[in-house]
Amino acid sequence: MSIDSIVTVATVNFSAEWGNKAGNLARIKGYVKAAAERGAKLVLFPETALTGYNVKSDDSIEMQLEAAETVPGPAADELAALSKQYGIYVIVGMPERDAANPDILYNSALVTGPEGIVGCYRKIHPAGKESLWAKKGEEPLLFDTPWGPVGVGICYDSYCFPELARYYAALGARLYLNPTAVSEIAGWEELYETQLKARVIENAIFLVSSNLVGPDRDLTFPGGSMIVGPSVSMLGTKYYAEPAGPHEELLVATLDLSLADKARRTLTLFTDNPITGVPDWRPDIYEKLLAGVKRTDRWGGAPETQTPVKELVASTAAG
Repeated sequence: MSIDSIVTVATVNFSAEWGNKAGNLARIKGYVKAAAERGAKLVLFPETALTGYNVKSDDSIEMQLEAAETVPGPAADELAALSKQYGIYVIVGMPERDAANPDILYNSALVTGPEGIVGCYRKIHPAGKESLWAKKGEEPLLFDTPWGPVGVGICYDSYCFPELARYYAALGARLYLNPTAVSEIAGWEELYETQLKARVIENAIFLVSSNLVGPDRDLTFPGGSMIVGPSVSMLGTKYYAEPAGPHEELLVATLDLSLADKARRTLTLFTDNPITGVPDWRPDIYEKLLAGVKRTDRWGGAPETQTPVKELVASTAAG
């Protein structure tokens, strides 16, 4: 199967009106059309773009309970039809209701494409008050496109759990999508931009991020949606679309994903190192270390109640 490397992608610095699902969906559809008219073959929207993000100040989750939809469902079907019409992949954050058990909700990213509904990524690591309504997801989502496999992670997944992006890259993904809801708190840029550029450097991967912007009940979102990837020199990163400011905006960029291939060969992440004859990445070692970690009590608790480090290391090394 021939894989293309040149692709135009878009991301939306999107202001979701809290609880106004119909209005948000109408505007999302408008941006899909605008992105397609500018040549984009993929457009990304933020985490919970369909509904808005926050819970009420009394921790009530009634909005999420009322607004959540199954996939397939009304919003998914409308976006799938639009994807088919314009030949574009659309990724939108939404509260998803489990079709098999309607009492279960997930913080999900719906993916539709020219073929219709592709799937839903259910956030593996819900953050903060999301856990009041969202069950933890269990499966990554890697979907096929003419430009090779594309991976999805949501917000906290991307900033604090680098395993997901590495997993996608190891399976051949050259593009990682990050629908997010990073609010305007002290130090948000450090968490956001630094960590996403780290994922790019670690995995020689292109990364598209879409953040909310504007008010959301008692939160304010700063935007910062961006497109970043390997530089032509293979060292460091390059912005293909600079982080957007605190306003709604559609960003579009044309990417050469073959730069990811070249960077991976240079870094010998997943290809044979010419000196050692094997890749530098060593999943067999990490499997052993993680198996050891799972057998210990270092997940929490007071230091005096935990296994001594000497015993811990010996247990971990034993695999």
